[in-house]
Amino acid sequence: MSGIVGENPASVDQGRSEIRERASGQRKIVGLARIAAAGLIFAAIITQIVDQLVNNAFVADEYFSYFTIESSFINVVVLGVGGVLAFRWLRDPELYTAVRMSAVAYAVVTGAVYNVLLRGLPPTGFVGIQWPNEVMHVWIPIFILLDWILSPGRARLGWKRLLFAVSFPVAWCIYTLVRGSVDGWYPYPFINPTLDGGYPSVIAYIVGLSAFIVGLAAALIAISRFGARRAPATGVTPS
Repeated sequence: MSGIVGENPASVDQGRSEIRERASGQRKIVGLARIAAAGLIFAAIITQIVDQLVNNAFVADEYFSYFTIESSFINVVVLGVGGVLAFRWLRDPELYTAVRMSAVAYAVVTGAVYNVLLRGLPPTGFVGIQWPNEVMHVWIPIFILLDWILSPGRARLGWKRLLFAVSFPVAWCIYTLVRGSVDGWYPYPFINPTLDGGYPSVIAYIVGLSAFIVGLAAALIAISRFGARRAPATGVTPS
């Protein structure tokens, strides 16, 4: 959460106006790259859906239950909004930066899980066009992480924003396990308690991935705080 330093309204107004200053040329390039990345993700999702529909393999409630797909929709929104903000403002708002930090953590986890745990496993169903998988599991995670590290205008985050990063994955795990106990379908083998290892194995993976997300989020927050030391004071600081 944000707290106001001091009681001077003029200082607060100045801080807000600085955030809304006209975007620099570098910010506009970042904005264009973000919008292009959002369009690429959306094109990848549409390609997968159309490919599966054409081959009579599309099951909507299963497709939209994958963490990759849900986090990819988050990326489309975050990158699209971030692109517009980069065109209009010199700095991103703190709330948007907190949501963006969570999206970066999800993208990195998505890429890591796919390439470490899932890539190379024998397919269990329809095998469609492959470039959307590479976009969502490799190239977009790399772009989103580099965007966080290198792009100007990132707000300084408080440590309480760690809650943003863990809320969605926890909700997704609960939904997935409840749904799987009802219809027997699980999107990924490591979260399927009917396989070897059962619930102890599933819980171990969930705890490990949750710790990974928290660690990533903490590192991303630390990067935001380090970079903010060199930015002009705005009269608004995170708690």
